[in-house]
Amino acid sequence: MKTHPFTNTIRFLLLALLLPAWPTSAADAPQAARKPNIIFILADDVGLGETSYTGGDKFKTPNIDALAKTGTIFDTCYAMPLCGPSRCALLTGRYPFRTGLTTNHSAKAIEPGKEIMIPTVLKKAGYVTAAAGKWGQMNLGPAEWGFDESVSARNGQYHGDSYVLNGKNTPMPKGSYMPDMMHEFVADFMTRHKDQPFFIYYPLIHIHIPILPTPDSKPDADKDQLYADNIAYMDKLVAKLMTELDRLKLRDNTLVVFAGDNGSIRSPGYTPVKGRQLSGHKASLSEGGSRVPMFVTWPGTTPAGAINHDLVDFTDFFTTFAEIAGAPLPPGVAIDGRSFLPQIKGEKGKPREWVYVELDGKSYACDARWKLTNTGELLDLKDAPFIEKPVPADTTDPEPIAARKRLQAVLAEHPAATGDGTTRGGGKRKPKAKPSDDE
Repeated sequence: MKTHPFTNTIRFLLLALLLPAWPTSAADAPQAARKPNIIFILADDVGLGETSYTGGDKFKTPNIDALAKTGTIFDTCYAMPLCGPSRCALLTGRYPFRTGLTTNHSAKAIEPGKEIMIPTVLKKAGYVTAAAGKWGQMNLGPAEWGFDESVSARNGQYHGDSYVLNGKNTPMPKGSYMPDMMHEFVADFMTRHKDQPFFIYYPLIHIHIPILPTPDSKPDADKDQLYADNIAYMDKLVAKLMTELDRLKLRDNTLVVFAGDNGSIRSPGYTPVKGRQLSGHKASLSEGGSRVPMFVTWPGTTPAGAINHDLVDFTDFFTTFAEIAGAPLPPGVAIDGRSFLPQIKGEKGKPREWVYVELDGKSYACDARWKLTNTGELLDLKDAPFIEKPVPADTTDPEPIAARKRLQAVLAEHPAATGDGTTRGGGKRKPKAKPSDDE
């Protein structure tokens, strides 16, 4: 029996009404196609001895440990040895000698007309951005550097009678605890922006001095117990953050990075790792000063339970986040970072051959085995981060001789600068200013 053409037309229209609409724009695309959220948790003064997943013997961080197991641990990550230079390198992707922020006393060396930070780059790729936590040793505030929303303690820490909310000085509510307020800000930001990709820079204010009681501390806790209490509360806040991600059903589409900003402020004897003392601590150009805990977790993308030994330094986050977001790097800017997105995905990638670390006119370049300082000292890192063994200047061993030559070439292209902006040896250095809390 022959079907009338009009009948076929009616059938087609009925099918069109019954079938789901085909996506016609990015907004209509499936959730799985959305760009991933990025959260960077930066723990203040947390070195290798303050987290138990890195082998710290004295303190326990069960929530951070559990989170690390869901992703990939990068066990050879280097920061700058002090808060300001470390955070600036992270947010700009550039080494201190380029930005001029070489120590905590040179914050005004950077300004938005000269430098570009991560939020500005990611916003061009459709991200909404927030900063929540410590904002110190860097010029101006988060808003001036491109963050859409922000909360920070007025003096950089969490003691005082006011804080800064979206650029405005705001009275501190009576009985409040700044770290909890930071968490509530982050949770609210994620809730309001759960339907669009977001970047959250979350620089925790634990465990920086002064070490104050937490809401969980006992009234009679001594200073050592308070230090442990602050580490425990930091661990608790990380767990609360992940609970919020799960509640919002955002966990599978969110990349989370956890890292310390520099080594511990405490002596190596106070923060043992696997029964041994680290070489040095915060503000020193030693392994204990700049080698920090770091891991990345991104369900379905980052291999769980993996350990990666590739070299990573703090400038690498800028380029890595830009690649994840599909954002172009700023033109005409010398970016020092190298993306390690392939390693995050469990692929080989193109690992760094060296990292560069700098602080107020002093610097070093190192590879997986050797470290050369800009004073000419070559160190064997075979037993790092515990021992850095000096290599005699008159050695005839071809391996360290070749290492010196390779690393000297790196230092020649990276002239360390002092706090007044002059390169080392390029003029008389100014007297060192009074140390801040960060030193």
